[in-house]
Amino acid sequence: MTATQSDEQRIMLAVPQGEFVLRRNPHDPSLQAWDAADEFLLKHLDEAKIPQGKDRVLLLNDAYGALALALANYSPYSWSDSYLAQQGLRDNLLANAYPVEQVTTNATIDFPSVPVDCVLIKIPKTLAMLEYQLYALRKLLHHDTRIIAAGMARHIHSSTLELFETIIGPTTTTRAVKKSRLVLAQRDHSLNEGQSQYPESFELEVDRSYRIVNHAGLFSRDRLDAGSRFLLENMAVGEQYQRIVDLGCGNGVLGLIAAAMNPAATLLFCDESHMAVASATENFIAAFKSSRGAEFRVGDGLQGVDDESRDLVLCNPPFHLQHSIGDAIAWQMFKDARRALVSGGELRIVGNRHLGYHAKLKKLFGNCATVATNKKFVILNAIK
Repeated sequence: MTATQSDEQRIMLAVPQGEFVLRRNPHDPSLQAWDAADEFLLKHLDEAKIPQGKDRVLLLNDAYGALALALANYSPYSWSDSYLAQQGLRDNLLANAYPVEQVTTNATIDFPSVPVDCVLIKIPKTLAMLEYQLYALRKLLHHDTRIIAAGMARHIHSSTLELFETIIGPTTTTRAVKKSRLVLAQRDHSLNEGQSQYPESFELEVDRSYRIVNHAGLFSRDRLDAGSRFLLENMAVGEQYQRIVDLGCGNGVLGLIAAAMNPAATLLFCDESHMAVASATENFIAAFKSSRGAEFRVGDGLQGVDDESRDLVLCNPPFHLQHSIGDAIAWQMFKDARRALVSGGELRIVGNRHLGYHAKLKKLFGNCATVATNKKFVILNAIK
């Protein structure tokens, strides 16, 4: 098999519903845009004749559109916290000659408001997100709604099934097929106790006390993560920082404290997570009320931000996307930052010491200075 043939096989999804071109976003020809759990679920749906007729179909966490493409004729609603996943779905719809309007996607963290007949869930990475989603689903389910979740067996634990049992109702699992498994749940409408604990919040003490809200999809929801704390201790402060970006903002704590320490600056918060931007928005408004303005964007890095328009970009870059680990997202963030910075503008990041960001930044900017280090993290500064 040649490399080209191998790449072609990696982008063709063949399931009972048809064959589809399917690429990841960001595109990586070495990785498939679906997994065995997608294939198992679609095979099960075909054998069980689900969905049918005019069934209203809701998809959760369909990373790049494997489920949406296979069920496109039902015009499903596809909910995802990830803008990159949504963009990947749109690209894959077009690549398969479907209009992007064939599948409805969310523009906020809110779920659709109408009852649904079939709910298909790809098991999310965290139990927090699953708990949030199951509670949000309850008001959309009627007595005959079919609820089927799919995931790789290593990601489905007793705690996963307990959430389905406690929040939705009677739950069973299938045998594993190609190391993937299905979870089948039935709504028990007598289960009305309890409610989602999300969003969570904690108190942050810096120059004063801040209440930091975190929606379910965020990393380190109940406390400030150590990397961000280290960057706060080494925040860039000065009159030259008039236009500041919190890139990959999460709950927005970096931009929030940068705003407090640079009172003349305007702030831009960017993240590909709807829940992150919702959290950052709530936190900034709570901290400054109407005394400060800021811009909040859900999107792909600094896409849409003008070249040479910012003085400082702050970033605590992720080194994983869902279950995949790598530095592709961080590298793209660094390139976006360089493009958006004015001459003399600065990118300041925090990262685990072993990730080697120093070499990447020096290659991209031609310089990189170490601001501070501790046993686990390093603060780096690159000047355009």
